[in-house]
Amino acid sequence: MRVLGVDPGLNGGMSIIETSAPFDLARIVAAGLLPTAGEDAKRRIDASALHGWLQTHRPSVAFIERAQAMPKQGSSSGFIYGRAVGALEATILCSGIRLEVIESRAWKQRFNLGGGDKEGSRQKALMMFPEQASLFARKKDHQVAEATLIAMFGADLMKPMQVTGIKR
Repeated sequence: MRVLGVDPGLNGGMSIIETSAPFDLARIVAAGLLPTAGEDAKRRIDASALHGWLQTHRPSVAFIERAQAMPKQGSSSGFIYGRAVGALEATILCSGIRLEVIESRAWKQRFNLGGGDKEGSRQKALMMFPEQASLFARKKDHQVAEATLIAMFGADLMKPMQVTGIKR
């Protein structure tokens, strides 16, 4: 099964992992920063590029972190972030992929990460996928690392359903 994890936002990341029995085995199929188009204030999620990427890699289900306003975030920044998340969710759904929204505290707790510990996410992804360390080599690769951990969390949620045949 292929699971997409998304760390939302204009500077967010995406990662698709593939799991198979035994369920502890997972590999990263594709990962990177979310595609955008435009410059500065006109920068947006490139829904067409994202749709093409999704059609190429064909995840079965997607997990995206719930969007919420950040403390001390201005209304303009909040609007830009919300617009990006809406474009991501719409593109995933229009690509025919089931979408699940998860809480950030849930997946971070699963991996023993603190609230805003971006470096911790990167280090955890490096530890879990050492053969694909180049995806997380730079400190600024934390978005891809978080997307990968979100995908792993989602795959863990799907395990009981695969075993019992339950559909959500």
